[in-house]
Amino acid sequence: MMSTTKYERLLRRLPQLTNGQLFWLDKVVDVFECPHEFKIHSSDLFDAEVLENFGDALRIHHAFSIEPFSKDKFEYVLEQILKMSGRSADLASKGNRGHDITINGLRVSLKTQADNNLKRDKIWISKFMELGRGQWTDNPEDLKGLLSLFLEHMAGYDRILSLRTLQKSPDWEYELIEIPKSLLETAKFGTLDMKLESRQLPKPGYCHVFDASGNMTFQLYFDGGGERKLQIKNLLKSSCSVHASWKFSLTS
Repeated sequence: MMSTTKYERLLRRLPQLTNGQLFWLDKVVDVFECPHEFKIHSSDLFDAEVLENFGDALRIHHAFSIEPFSKDKFEYVLEQILKMSGRSADLASKGNRGHDITINGLRVSLKTQADNNLKRDKIWISKFMELGRGQWTDNPEDLKGLLSLFLEHMAGYDRILSLRTLQKSPDWEYELIEIPKSLLETAKFGTLDMKLESRQLPKPGYCHVFDASGNMTFQLYFDGGGERKLQIKNLLKSSCSVHASWKFSLTS
């Protein structure tokens, strides 16, 4: 509920706004009247206030854009709403190769997923980390060094959160999931597979990770393209936890 002071301050300022400014303000207020459903599933980060504030930020974003919430907006908004609720939250310095934000003393890596072919039951992170210019040619043994880089990178944070865009305009649906760091660390027991038939150099490759029953839980993909990045593919959502979800419809 808005405090009387804030409400009165806003009323005093309204007559000073131009027609253009009133148009944009009216557009923002319109999205708050559209149907919505915000839900906490199981979370130590989100309470009712944080859930609502984050959902409102998503809706304000879509008052001006039909593009999914981007990683930079996710980082900034998460920091702001946690601080609004009295939590400790600080973004890492720009270009930091490890965590993106520190929340209550824990280093957290933030990811987003909004690809058109998104599968609800499987998670894909198109750029988990850059692999740099280390030893990587057409020798399958090179994948061992790349796997070591991945495991070293994992030491740079404590938790991994991903904001996923499950459905797009006009009926938007987002969810925030946590990928267990301990799950990704099981890659050290994975099976390495360099794609020697590829025309790329360095040759791309996989690390296939299985559970105790022999079922694949996820894959690391060492992308041999110009970016030399590491992707995470086919990670089962059932191995992760859902913190919260947001559904809302925006009419014209």
